[in-house]
Amino acid sequence: MNTEVAIVGAGPYGLSLAAHLDALGVQYRIFGMPMEFWKRSMPEGMSLKSEGCASSIYEPAHSFTLERYCADQGLPYADLGLPVSLSSFIAYGLAFQQYAVPSLEQVRVTSVKGEDGSFSIDLDNGESLTVRKVVIAVGVGYFAYVPDEIALLPEGVATHSSSHSDLSSFADRDVAVVGAGSSALDLAALLSRAGARPIVIARASHLQFHDRQRLPRTWLDRLRAPTSGIGPGWRSKFFCAAPLIFYFLPQRWRLLRTKRHAGPSGGWFIKGAVLGNVATSVDSRVQKATIEGDRVVLNLAIGKNEDSREVRVDHVIAATGYQVNIDRISFLDESLRNRIESVEKTPILNANFESTVPGLYFVGPAAANSFGPAQRFAVGAYFAARRVARSLVRAKP
Repeated sequence: MNTEVAIVGAGPYGLSLAAHLDALGVQYRIFGMPMEFWKRSMPEGMSLKSEGCASSIYEPAHSFTLERYCADQGLPYADLGLPVSLSSFIAYGLAFQQYAVPSLEQVRVTSVKGEDGSFSIDLDNGESLTVRKVVIAVGVGYFAYVPDEIALLPEGVATHSSSHSDLSSFADRDVAVVGAGSSALDLAALLSRAGARPIVIARASHLQFHDRQRLPRTWLDRLRAPTSGIGPGWRSKFFCAAPLIFYFLPQRWRLLRTKRHAGPSGGWFIKGAVLGNVATSVDSRVQKATIEGDRVVLNLAIGKNEDSREVRVDHVIAATGYQVNIDRISFLDESLRNRIESVEKTPILNANFESTVPGLYFVGPAAANSFGPAQRFAVGAYFAARRVARSLVRAKP
């Protein structure tokens, strides 16, 4: 046995777990490119939807927070009411990795197979190893969702929002952004800034934006809508404070709340850059997408009566979010995936994040149906890292 535990993924969840395992003396190896999804799949110039107080990566001593990093680097920071820039968060994540997880191996896992109570792992550098436990901490990068109507278009004229970190190539081009969430509205604002002519196409009857939170909050504000790591409100507070209670609630309720909580909305800080500056078509559904010459023709159904509208653009970006599907984690061997019991394509987990394949764990978005919506955000790593690390300590031979 080469090592006890393998962590696949080096974003906030993988790094947080590695730091906790190190503190507990659990032998592990961690693989992946640090903060890769954030560097590769988020557009330059954007800001995080999460508040500063909910954007740290977690090690047991809480000594390397985003607040401390920003103070050391002379960067602006506030717990509430000041957007965390993408560039600052990436730089912080890379610094956290160097500080807390210097053992990270920047190689890719190409295969994970389950064999007789252990797992064999192949790396893209040609190495193979055997471990007893594997933690999948890959984030949402594998789960980009593109509606069928757009997915049928050629790749050159239709992409998912996660394909774009640099928007400069869209200057002086007409771009349809399909979606109404933060990624759609951020993209629209940044495309406009880059010299493109975006139009937001949204099913929602109107675009929604978060309200700005500021300190100090009055006692009445706190009573009506307490602050949490995923936004204000008692329900959000429950999801962050009691993930284990959430786990023991009926599955049907958990699935519904995870799906519906925190619907599509943009950050307060980009509202002015979108409204009045970016063309929009709300209450609109893409019925059909075709190519005519070098243009994309989108046929839209508008409103309850489904009135027709035609939009012609040079490119379509599906900012339609992510849908977890374990079948899309390509490095998991098919026979191993087939052994994982699932619901709505997400793994069924026990109270320690372990799947129905003994020794195989999932943290982050893949665990949201089990432990709540906070698992879709960096703040969820706080509970996941502690819970999984303690489980792995107890499981040591």
